Amino acid sequence: MARKGLAALSLAAVASIALAACSSGGTTSSGSGSSAGTPVSGGTLNMLGAGDVDYMDPNISYYSVGYLNLRMWSRQLFTYPADPAGKNTTPVADLATEIPTAANGGISPDGKTYTIKIRPGAKWSTTPARQVTAADLVRGVKRTANPVQPFGGIPDFANLIVGYKAFADGFAKAPKTVAGIQEYIDKTPLPGVVAKDDTTVVFHLTQQASYFVDMLTLPAFSAAPVESLKYLPASTELGNNFPSDGPYKVDSWVPTKSITYSRNPNWDAASDPVRKAYVDKIVVNETVTQDSIQQQLQTGTPSADMEFDVAPPPSQLPALQAKKDPKLTIGDTSSSNPYVIYNTVSPNNDKAMQNPKVRQAISYAINRDHILQVLGGKTLNPPLTHVLPDVITGSKQIDPYPYNPDKAKQLLAEAGFPHLTLKFLYRNATEGSSKSFQTIQQDLSKVGITVVGVPSPNADFYVKYLQVPSVAKRGVWDVSLAGWGADWYGNAALSFFNPLFSGEPSFPPVGSNFGLYNDPETNTLIEQAIAAPTVDAASELWAKADARVMDQAAFFPLTSNKQANYHAEQVNNAVYVPSMQNYDPTNVWLSKDKQGG
Repeated sequence: MARKGLAALSLAAVASIALAACSSGGTTSSGSGSSAGTPVSGGTLNMLGAGDVDYMDPNISYYSVGYLNLRMWSRQLFTYPADPAGKNTTPVADLATEIPTAANGGISPDGKTYTIKIRPGAKWSTTPARQVTAADLVRGVKRTANPVQPFGGIPDFANLIVGYKAFADGFAKAPKTVAGIQEYIDKTPLPGVVAKDDTTVVFHLTQQASYFVDMLTLPAFSAAPVESLKYLPASTELGNNFPSDGPYKVDSWVPTKSITYSRNPNWDAASDPVRKAYVDKIVVNETVTQDSIQQQLQTGTPSADMEFDVAPPPSQLPALQAKKDPKLTIGDTSSSNPYVIYNTVSPNNDKAMQNPKVRQAISYAINRDHILQVLGGKTLNPPLTHVLPDVITGSKQIDPYPYNPDKAKQLLAEAGFPHLTLKFLYRNATEGSSKSFQTIQQDLSKVGITVVGVPSPNADFYVKYLQVPSVAKRGVWDVSLAGWGADWYGNAALSFFNPLFSGEPSFPPVGSNFGLYNDPETNTLIEQAIAAPTVDAASELWAKADARVMDQAAFFPLTSNKQANYHAEQVNNAVYVPSMQNYDPTNVWLSKDKQGG
């Protein structure tokens, strides 16, 4: 959940959740997940997973599983609701009192100033209880640029918020210590984000941005209390001590092992229009296999209620669909997930991967249909042949690399690399990722390319491999799988191109351009599209940027997948929220006779 954009996605197939994950909403099947019946409070919600969050840090997390985790204990100015009617891709006020508009005075006449009031009664889980303030919001936005682990989606807004880029550039030079970070945040103003008073935060933009409210749904824009500065950003210590302003608080986080949440005693239901918080406690077990999770959910194991970071195994989905299992939900997404990512700076094979013709050859050699089949078929994985999914403004249907092994061999010979050995980084704990690797390995063997696997635990895949540029530059991997979803909906092409393809500003850890693709022509088209005076003009430029990225074979898209989720019989009101690629745990309730333990 690369994502997502939102920050990224739970692969129904790959069972990995990508950075930045959002989707376009819409589900099929609800069954026992419907909202029928009288909600019951109490009990323990047991969630099972095979991996962990990226960071237990609201201002840093950029991963769907991270967003799922944050839903329980961190609030944003605006968020996406768990709406059984399916209106879960339109933002609603969360910490804010209302959606800003020109009519209510929240947006200035020139569209470049947003004035937002914070909801009274939203309190931190501190002793004594303390109201969330505008200063907390400013502190949170500042934390996104910290030098230890900056937020991965910064390219979305680095040039949009007045003064942010200069603030971030300065922060990058600050000491990577608790004291150094606190001093920079306390003493360095960010002119684009200002606390007008205790309950009013003002954002100043460099240009109009009709998507700005949608952008503010990103957890990166969460408030951060003063206590957050006592620990290094994204650290385990911070994750176990970050005060909560949501209905639950983190009692214990043992990375890759478990997370335990209990009620935030200072949370006031009247101050939170989004989360009902029916259950008393939530326990996440991160040590279970994908197959075991599905078995436990289906057979009524008392300690199994919901998935955490996995989805039903792809091989089991056809049977679940065929019998119309009411506990299975299929949700739409606005994603590119998974896709094949190419390491464009790999030193291996005499720098072959740095040659666009070699990457083009690999693209012709991959049989997309073969991969989609092992991911559960085209019903769940409709083909995607270019950058932008069709629900994103600027998407124009092109298919530049239809399966053609003869063309692949020709291009490899022309490039002077008739035989290659490539290292493929993949998640070996998930069925879809492993099978995708094996399928690509077989496809490429037919054109003279040997593929050697580099297996990775789910928890290490992004934070120890893809998000570390030096790993790519050393040639630890040549090819891998990742996933991405829009950070918001509709007019959201920026949230694909800026973090993934905009050259050096999008390199990890600030961006998610894992293959370190850097093409001047692409960069220019992105800049032109961002500055376009109308949506129509921007749409044409985004389409051109899409075509250029594909021409240079920066990556190989596979599918704008649908998301499968499954829950146990006792889970009620299981509403799929695209931004989390899962059901909203803060709105489910457990049947009275099966409330876990």
